[in-house]
Amino acid sequence: MNGSTVQKTAADCAEELPGAHLEYPFGPDWEVYKVRGKVFMLMTEVPGRPVVILKADPGEAHALREHNSHITPGYHMNKKHWITLEGGEGVDKALVRELVTDSYRLVVAPLPKAEQPVDPRTYGGGTRAAR
Repeated sequence: MNGSTVQKTAADCAEELPGAHLEYPFGPDWEVYKVRGKVFMLMTEVPGRPVVILKADPGEAHALREHNSHITPGYHMNKKHWITLEGGEGVDKALVRELVTDSYRLVVAPLPKAEQPVDPRTYGGGTRAAR
């Protein structure tokens, strides 16, 4: 899957998530997806390469980076809690959708229960950890 397809798949997934919306707070080159005012996904180009930047559990983020050369520390973000995803071998629609949904759930989880658009413990089905 190439980088443009990764971004399209990520955007399509994000637009389906309850309460999610797109903003451009850093200008037209940065697409920022938020839920209840909290960022869960950013998309831009890093020297000409389309990338998707997502929140990830620190342990899982480390494992993802170890096992996939197209997943690197979060560009311009906390390297422990964010990952950057590029297109390439081993990156498919299922992985992109799973990472976007996981990022969304991580951002929704600490919100007060009344503000959560979904139950983050059950929304989105199984994650890698549950398999």
